[in-house]
Amino acid sequence: MLSSCFGSCFGGGDGDDLLWHMDLKPHATGDYSVAVVQANSLLEDQELALEEGGLSEDVIRKAFDAIEEGFLRLVKQSWLDQPQIASAGSCCLFGAISKDELYVANLGDSRAVLGRRAETGQTGDSAVVVAERLSIDHNVGVEEVRKEVEALHPDDSHVVVYTRGVWRIKGIIQVSRSIGDVYLKKPEFNRDPMFIQYGYPIPLKRAVMSAEPSILIRKIRPEDLFLIFASDGLWDQLSDDEAVDIVLKNPRSGIAKRLVRAALEGAAEKKEMRYEDIKQLEKGERRHVHDDITVIVIYLDRPGRSTNSGMNIVKGTNVPLDIYSLNSGHQGENTSYVSP
Repeated sequence: MLSSCFGSCFGGGDGDDLLWHMDLKPHATGDYSVAVVQANSLLEDQELALEEGGLSEDVIRKAFDAIEEGFLRLVKQSWLDQPQIASAGSCCLFGAISKDELYVANLGDSRAVLGRRAETGQTGDSAVVVAERLSIDHNVGVEEVRKEVEALHPDDSHVVVYTRGVWRIKGIIQVSRSIGDVYLKKPEFNRDPMFIQYGYPIPLKRAVMSAEPSILIRKIRPEDLFLIFASDGLWDQLSDDEAVDIVLKNPRSGIAKRLVRAALEGAAEKKEMRYEDIKQLEKGERRHVHDDITVIVIYLDRPGRSTNSGMNIVKGTNVPLDIYSLNSGHQGENTSYVSP
């Protein structure tokens, strides 16, 4: 879906054929900047649309449920020809501003971070800008999430295991919540002979993943400066504070590309490479150095801003709509806030 937009919506960047960006565009509450870099053989970034209407926690939950149910129908319809589709899944990060309230919901480990002013409390000191995480990483590498999954499966001592350097559910996947991944939610699928020819049967008594989003609702405040929505490829390389500091200290135009570049330079350094070397790698091969990365930076300081604004993206990139959202796809990895 995104390829149809790249030619008209995005420009290339830094001589990197797999990097696309939109330097700066206006929206109802300020400006926004987008950048995407591809590492996988197929770009796992997609675009979603959202119908207009009133926004509430209930509406958001119903939207997530509808997407999950729609994907399950697709798996059933495609089962005879493509049983491996049962192992496909996606993280999802959603955000919207409505009537001066910010809504953030997520499944998986794409992340939303707010940059806001915070007074030091000392007379004469100027305000500092701090990072406030708005989403929850549903990743069993996080101890609290790992304990949550283990508590739901007290009769399964191997529901989460440490393998290939990280914690994984059933030794397969790191995220605990997603859209899709039907074979880890519906035991009948992974036991079916049609699926077994593409993988191995996983002894499940019940679902080990869910599609229940964590949701945050908070008022937009005068000290709120900007939002960073990004897939886990960015956060693998940069901390919340580092990302906020980059946005704060650099010009707005091209700021999303600047964040992507900082992440790529970090990934290159870990591999004892240069960014120039990464540029020479083909998609697919490049995945050994870094993941797909999508970044959206939304500034919140336009005077007289409208009470309804946003854009919608799925691990992805996009055009302005009335919602912010982002999804991170995956397939068969062997590899509150208002929270249920």
